[in-house]
Amino acid sequence: MTVVDAVWEVIERAEARATALANADAGQLGRLLHEDFRWTTHIGQTFNREEYIRRNTEGQTVWRSQELSGANVAIVADTAVLVGEVTDVVLRVGSPETFRMPITQVWVRQDDEWKCLAGHAGPRLT
Repeated sequence: MTVVDAVWEVIERAEARATALANADAGQLGRLLHEDFRWTTHIGQTFNREEYIRRNTEGQTVWRSQELSGANVAIVADTAVLVGEVTDVVLRVGSPETFRMPITQVWVRQDDEWKCLAGHAGPRLT
């Protein structure tokens, strides 16, 4: 596999993660996340894999969409770092709210699949 192919695979996986969030698809989200996954939110909260999946698929945050733009991926061996910007649409108290923020994701290649090991979003730009 070329580096260019790997870059596109990581971007596709990041977009699949965004789709899983929007669809509240816990199964798909779980398949994309490494077992040791950690996430830090735009307000500094940190979640492990189980808590992240629960909070993002069981109504804590109701996602409508997440769009990734400006993705830039650096790959060293079986580790990839993706940086870019996301536009999120979520429901808060029944009303849609849209905001943009930078995002960083660390992906590792495990058993010929890219899994998200860690990520951080924020601060909010809008």
